Amino acid sequence: MERADQVLVEGRARVMDLRAAMAAPGELSTAFTRLRCPVGGPRAGARAARFEVGRASLHRGRRASGHRCTVRLAVLPSCPESTMSAAPPDTIVLIHGLWMTPRSWEHWVERFKARGYNVLAPAYPGLEVEVEALREDPAPIEKLTIEETAHHLETLIRGLPRPPILIGHSFGGAMVQILLDRGLGAAGVAIDSVQVKGVLRLPFTTLKATFPILANPANRHRAVPFTHEQFHYAFTNTLTEAQSRAVYERYHVPAPGRFLFDGALANFNPHAATKVDFDKEDRAPLLFIAGSEDNIMPASLNKSNARHYNSGIVSYKEFPGRSHYICGQEGWEEVADHALSWALNPTA
Repeated sequence: MERADQVLVEGRARVMDLRAAMAAPGELSTAFTRLRCPVGGPRAGARAARFEVGRASLHRGRRASGHRCTVRLAVLPSCPESTMSAAPPDTIVLIHGLWMTPRSWEHWVERFKARGYNVLAPAYPGLEVEVEALREDPAPIEKLTIEETAHHLETLIRGLPRPPILIGHSFGGAMVQILLDRGLGAAGVAIDSVQVKGVLRLPFTTLKATFPILANPANRHRAVPFTHEQFHYAFTNTLTEAQSRAVYERYHVPAPGRFLFDGALANFNPHAATKVDFDKEDRAPLLFIAGSEDNIMPASLNKSNARHYNSGIVSYKEFPGRSHYICGQEGWEEVADHALSWALNPTA
């Protein structure tokens, strides 16, 4: 005769010792010792999977010869194969957004390196030069596309010996979502993220911040800067004008207009580069971080983006009083530490 026992398994793909889970007095103990996610991966919402153990079952103290045992597993959201490695991530990849370069991560790089991590802050193609040089001649990024940049980052990450933690800000947050969708990364953190295809929410402050660029169709084929006034509204609205200007002079560069136009029109393009599968079952854990005072990518937009995901471990964290300059304004250390801590131990 058959007997079924319920075992709840954490969706994060860990080795599960069923003997330890079922070795209570009077319970069945199985010769089944290792379990990983079933082929195809479980969905969120505890989809059940059946495993036939057959004659390998033992009652405590005596053989249950001739009996079949069915172990019924309720499986929670899973991680991809890349997270099954026993070794934790040793590399962090920091992905910048528009109007910024890898220089914007300078403090994060130092902080994570001091903790023993290999830290990479790759530039988008054409942005490898210094800020000052790019301001003088933005021609190398005028025709840069989202797909070209995603492919560039994918190639770099696939060349690493171990799946890294991916952390991206603004359009870098969208890149993190795209890269996780391609099966990369041990975990991802999207900070003040640009929304991906399928997110319909469009706050007024987002429209106001991007209107100076999108109002002119010719900007699609240009590298377009913000004025300091525009930058202060979009990025540094919680800073004084003097503080904002110092940030602007240190970090700001023109942005490839095509990113903005293609991102804005993604919901009308069936082949949009920002398209991801919200139902993908083997995606690495994903955390959205938002600043309550962000104008260009408000917290409501990040929360809406997070809610579109129907599978896997997806979490949302909002920091009060933070603008789009959340990675550099006072208190950035708290944001950096939370991002790393969550990525090492992700929870929904």
